[in-house]
Amino acid sequence: MSESPNVIDVTAENFREQAIDASMQQPVLIYFWAEWCQPCKTLSPVLEKLADAYKGAFRLAKVDCDQQQELAAQVGVQSLPTALLVKEGQPVDQFTGALPEGELRQWLDQYVEAPQADPLEQARELLSAGRSSEAVPYLRAAREQHPDDANVTLDLARALLQSGETDEAVGLVEGLSSNDQQDPRAQGILARKELAERVRDLPALEELEQRLEADTSDGQARLDLALRLVVAGGELEALDHLLHLVQRDPAHRDEAHQVALQVLGMLGPEHPEARRYRQRLFQLLH
Repeated sequence: MSESPNVIDVTAENFREQAIDASMQQPVLIYFWAEWCQPCKTLSPVLEKLADAYKGAFRLAKVDCDQQQELAAQVGVQSLPTALLVKEGQPVDQFTGALPEGELRQWLDQYVEAPQADPLEQARELLSAGRSSEAVPYLRAAREQHPDDANVTLDLARALLQSGETDEAVGLVEGLSSNDQQDPRAQGILARKELAERVRDLPALEELEQRLEADTSDGQARLDLALRLVVAGGELEALDHLLHLVQRDPAHRDEAHQVALQVLGMLGPEHPEARRYRQRLFQLLH
């Protein structure tokens, strides 16, 4: 038995109330299945997932045909699985067999009003996939809906930072309360500003690359190059240089360690590569 409020088990005794009468309030998808039915084992979890994903736009009424053989016969079910959609007491469409989720959504959308996707959920899925620039429009929309939610503002600032919009990201964080600015996400963004000010008087990126190419043991050139790379948006390449210093250059080890922590803070825990670099840093230190 499902614990979801959008899924119910139906019997001959409650069929009219839970399937037919209930369809006057919301569409009901009556789903005929059986334990021995292999396609049902594929279809059942997808239908239950969609019932929750549609957030009550329809109810899934499950009929176990092993237990409700007479009911299945009365409805005229000839093969399993069979799904029958009922609206306002009347059947409107049906399908048999196990359809893939994409086709099921298309079929449902003909008759059921799909809920509007939560822009914050969409944004966080994109962020977890490392697609920060694509997440920005969704986070802007989410911030319009939740202007006082510091978490949304910080997520937007993080996405902007990773998309190269450093000034706007810093501006958003500086507009937060001093308490919210202590959040690790905020600290990572403010660290970017600090590093940008720090590299202002350093040699140009190209010059530092040439110096390091001429002498790979030049720890100061490697550290300065890492700082330049961070400000230019090359955080991962910068981390490679910083971890090199942590491992092989005692004179610059502590400073490289601190900068590496700042860079990891900028990337944030959701960045797909951040965990790997954190593990490498931990291994080098311990």
